[in-house]
Amino acid sequence: MKLTNSIKRKLIQIAAFGFTNLHIGNFHGGKLYTGSWKKFCNPGLNCYSCPAASFACPIGALQAVSGSMNFNFSFYVVGFLLAIGVLFGRFICGWLCPFGLIQEIIHKIPSPKLKIWKRLRAVKYLILVIFVILLPVVSTNYMGMGKPAFCQYICPSGTLFGGIPMLSAHSELQKTIGALFSLKMTVLVLTVIGCVFIYRFFCKVMCPLGAIYGLLNKISIYHLEVNKDRCVNCGKCAKICKMDVDPVKTPNSAECIRCGECVAACPEKAIHINFSENIGKN
Repeated sequence: MKLTNSIKRKLIQIAAFGFTNLHIGNFHGGKLYTGSWKKFCNPGLNCYSCPAASFACPIGALQAVSGSMNFNFSFYVVGFLLAIGVLFGRFICGWLCPFGLIQEIIHKIPSPKLKIWKRLRAVKYLILVIFVILLPVVSTNYMGMGKPAFCQYICPSGTLFGGIPMLSAHSELQKTIGALFSLKMTVLVLTVIGCVFIYRFFCKVMCPLGAIYGLLNKISIYHLEVNKDRCVNCGKCAKICKMDVDPVKTPNSAECIRCGECVAACPEKAIHINFSENIGKN
């Protein structure tokens, strides 16, 4: 039996989630994996403080270095993000991101399904600039160390996979809960509610990692192509796209997560996703 694109993508998402969070046993006792693999970044959004996490989060790692006392520029993290983005673009979001999978599962909860106001998609770029790049450098404590502002004030993935499990396992930490954790829980609850009604709400509005990969979508080697000679402008690709992209008009939109649903829906096989410009040969 041939697997549909949706089933194939879901299986890969589940496999990626499992590989990213191999240390399930660490939830008991609230331990963190600190082995050698934690030195490397996961391409998707997955909290370093999640007990099961095998890798570091690239956004957290980027802030940790830029917010250090020496304000070192993280060539490794930036180089990693640029390399992944240039190679794959937002394919990472659509196929490999653990929090992306969680959002899609939440969206299956029965409810009216809505579309986001398109101008709100710019918010993730503001979050990237302000909370990921600027605040860790300009907002420092008495020791001169910057705050990982996105992780500290916003990241719902960190609250879900890191904060809640750690608080559940360590009763002594529960005594320290204050306004900051209440803020993080509010962001998480609003994100969950948003994801119920809007497909990948966090990806569309708030994710700085998606913003980085989105900026590289237009030049990524793995890209979407439309054969205009075959296209009959039926509109089926735009109708099926849950990221609100019209593949014919903007095949490499910053919002496209390369899920492949438009490719599967095209009756004329005019849309392709590949690593090379060979659509004319198809």
